Amino acid sequence: MRRLNLSGYQGMWLFAMFDLPVETRLNRRDYARFRKTLLKDGFIFLQYSVYARYITGEEAAQAHRALVRRELPPDGQVRLLAVTDHQFGKMEVFHGKKPKPAEDAPRQFMLF
Repeated sequence: MRRLNLSGYQGMWLFAMFDLPVETRLNRRDYARFRKTLLKDGFIFLQYSVYARYITGEEAAQAHRALVRRELPPDGQVRLLAVTDHQFGKMEVFHGKKPKPAEDAPRQFMLF
């Protein structure tokens, strides 16, 4: 197997950012289902209500956007945003005043 060599401008990160109500038991169930759907689809938790998934291009982004749209809870607000891997790499992450490196793109393999 060889490592797939993608440009920092071809690889992308798809962000799912959401604010969902949690006042009722049904709201909490919808929130949990939506969050689990994101995790099963390969999104990683970045911070509360912000998840991101590495994708190889716009075609893959469309497939994951469609999944999120299908699983949207009836209430609340969800935003999807795609940024290039290069842009993602410029993100500054801090825990308190200490800088922390941004997450690395997962290793991608080309299978023939």
